[in-house]
Amino acid sequence: MHFSSLLAGLALGSVLAAAEPIRRSTSKYPVIKTNKGPVQGVASEFRDEITVYKGIPFAATTGGENRWKAPKPRKAWSSVLKADSWGPQCAQTTSSAGIFSSGSNITSEDCLFLNVWTPTYNDTSDLTSKNLPVYFWIYGGRFEAGSGDVVTYDGSGLASKDIVVVTMNYRVGPFGFFAHPELSAESGHNSSGNYGLLDQQFALRWVQENIAKFGGNPNQVTVGGQSAGSSSSLDMMFSPLSKNLINGVISESGARGPHDPITGSDATSYRTKAAAESQGVTFVKEMNTSSIAEMRKLPMDDLISYAGSLSDTIFEGTQFENLTSSFMEPPLWRPNIDGYVLTHSYGQALDLDAHADVPILTGNNADESGASTDPGFTVATYKKLYSEMFGDFADEFFALYPANNETEANENSNELFRDLSRVGTWRWGVDWTAGGAKSNVYTYYWTHTPAEDATSGAYHGSELWYVFNNIPYSDYSNVTWTSLDYRIEEKMANYWANFIKTGNPNGDGLVHWPATTEDKNVMWLGNSWGAGVLSKSEARINFIKRWEATLKQW
Repeated sequence: MHFSSLLAGLALGSVLAAAEPIRRSTSKYPVIKTNKGPVQGVASEFRDEITVYKGIPFAATTGGENRWKAPKPRKAWSSVLKADSWGPQCAQTTSSAGIFSSGSNITSEDCLFLNVWTPTYNDTSDLTSKNLPVYFWIYGGRFEAGSGDVVTYDGSGLASKDIVVVTMNYRVGPFGFFAHPELSAESGHNSSGNYGLLDQQFALRWVQENIAKFGGNPNQVTVGGQSAGSSSSLDMMFSPLSKNLINGVISESGARGPHDPITGSDATSYRTKAAAESQGVTFVKEMNTSSIAEMRKLPMDDLISYAGSLSDTIFEGTQFENLTSSFMEPPLWRPNIDGYVLTHSYGQALDLDAHADVPILTGNNADESGASTDPGFTVATYKKLYSEMFGDFADEFFALYPANNETEANENSNELFRDLSRVGTWRWGVDWTAGGAKSNVYTYYWTHTPAEDATSGAYHGSELWYVFNNIPYSDYSNVTWTSLDYRIEEKMANYWANFIKTGNPNGDGLVHWPATTEDKNVMWLGNSWGAGVLSKSEARINFIKRWEATLKQW
């Protein structure tokens, strides 16, 4: 899951800002009385018969004295809020804001706003009688960037399938994930550093209290996300603070086995509380301050410029040290196991069944997590790096993934990482059941290269246009989407809509998607449809399982 490929995928939202959206008439829409005040939506820019409510504040500002505190309730308002513009993005670097935004280009610490898409109805009585399933989307961006206004996540396409869609902003970077002993002491829970997750949970509580007024069913809320949003959606399921607020999880570029090194890498990783607090102490010194009170007085831009995008060094001194282009170091600013928001490591949570028992849909893409259209290996570099990575297992590895020439080296490097991806997610599903969970896990492997970037393969985030039913919005001059893209979009969006509605992706005449069991298969989506193999050989699967059993459990 390279950050560069993430940026390449989500930069489309920025490109689309220049596209001319479809303009709809803005006739009167029902006023919705939320628990804090009345709001009125506007017509979707992209779909007939869809209403969007942009920029609804769900919490107070997180600036000033509220910096590095749990979100607080917003003050109520009495006048009707015309919800026709996006709220500010949470504080992040300007370059990241530009890449991830399609709406607001303002960053602020007063950023806790959400957006709601619903089918259009004439009055509130029509809305409140619908009881539609809810999709609560959490954006990606390595926990250091992103926003709920990215056009890729526009909810109009799924709302057209009778789903209420919610996107929201949460704190990122040092504003969302800075831990410190002083912050833990003042929290009342002896915890700190998970403010971004607390924002997500606060928004989920807003959904429980208000979504019925928008036509949604608070008892059928699926939380979904991609990349860091994928990790976050799983955290909502693992956390004791939110596990009763959700009814399903969609985790794109998602769950991997507890011993899989990718689980410890990228945005799916976490820190221990001790490590997070220790780094926080160092950060205070680096900012030339001596207390949290002084840190709260620092200008927002000072914190962004110094600590906006940093990586951890978990692979230094390990067998993966020279393979960080594949096993990417995780972002420094990320969640920690604080004993309050998160109480167990991922492996422990599965072993102990310490999580919500809800249906899960999760999977990976063909050209991410170490695989790419151009790995760039020579035979010599292939043998050197994989000898280091596999150590005592190296001879067996080279027998299963040989490199007699440069072409074979690059092909088998991709084969390795795609096998790790499919086996890792399948292993997670098996561990889910073994831990005692009764709900089904549905795993997938996405293989299609979108028409908009034929050179990047099935890159990180390439499935998003399809599952959000949003390809029509991307009709700008330099891209011609094919009839195949539209056929794939129809199937993908229907699988996702079915899962959001029922916890099962099957239906609508779609190819059957089996739940994950001990049977060694995963659902292949995109260029083919149906349960497919985890690897070309059983020997490779067994090799991966035995090798990973010797690695750290995350």
